[in-house]
Amino acid sequence: MGGTTLKNTNDARRQTAGDDPRRDSTADEVSQGDVPNAPLSASSDGALPVGEWCSSTESETFALGASLGARLAGGEIVLLDGALGAGKTVLVKGLARGLGVDPEEVTSPSFTLVNRHDGGRLTLYHLDLYRLAEGASSAHAVDLDELLTDERAVVVIEWAERLRNYPLPPPVYRVSIRGDGEEPRTITIRRA
Repeated sequence: MGGTTLKNTNDARRQTAGDDPRRDSTADEVSQGDVPNAPLSASSDGALPVGEWCSSTESETFALGASLGARLAGGEIVLLDGALGAGKTVLVKGLARGLGVDPEEVTSPSFTLVNRHDGGRLTLYHLDLYRLAEGASSAHAVDLDELLTDERAVVVIEWAERLRNYPLPPPVYRVSIRGDGEEPRTITIRRA
């Protein structure tokens, strides 16, 4: 693998994917060319790791997404937060790769509101609430309750803060991407 690294700021040391003995063979299948997967550990309950990562390139953001996607089991909701151009769609393309969905098929659903991606081990619903009003009306506009009934799917929602306090069934993860332009991105994952 190449020398691309992702910095996990939880332990404040730089690692390459090859340095992580906890990686399983599934993660090898989701790499993009010479870009290694992010050094993440999977828990026994299939939960995503929580913490903060620093990504210096789009390839690193994609690799983090691919590593996360490889760990998804279905039924998860991923809420994405970040400014326009922060890399939300790049992360979702990586998630798609980790799910076995062609990342080239993933585009921002800004105008369609919901993009459904089949063909992988799980269905990926990619939602964008940017153009919708805040509150429950945004959930109703995209038939969110119906999408959440699909246990063999992962639902990723960009601009999820527009949902406000709309109740979502667990497991729900909040992924925040900070940084713009050429500066590195800080990607924070926490359980909601």
